[in-house]
Amino acid sequence: QLQASGGGMVQSGGSLRLSCTASGTTFSNFAMGWFRQAPGKDREFVAVTGSGRPTYYTNSVKGRFTLPRDYAKKTVYLQMNSLKPEDTAVYYCAGRVGWHIRYDAENEYVHWGQGTLVTVSS
Repeated sequence: QLQASGGGMVQSGGSLRLSCTASGTTFSNFAMGWFRQAPGKDREFVAVTGSGRPTYYTNSVKGRFTLPRDYAKKTVYLQMNSLKPEDTAVYYCAGRVGWHIRYDAENEYVHWGQGTLVTVSS
């Protein structure tokens, strides 16, 4: 199971850090990703990290978001800096065993955390 936390409200240009902690599973071989769903839009890929793999980001967050991972705590973070109003969304963490070439496809992920709302005001 995945437990997400850390959402909230922040002004444009601010920062937030989301956390996603795994329990009841082997974490080290998981690919861990974040997706988000803005109001009225489909859920979209944000970022993913896998053991021994590069971290991939969607273009709109490159240079602003990072994806640190703490294997001892079975936790992956989404560090969000220089937030913009268009980053406002419900953010979901997702996990799957092993890597998949379609790391940006939500249907390739088996485990999902509950969503956490991020609101960025202008």
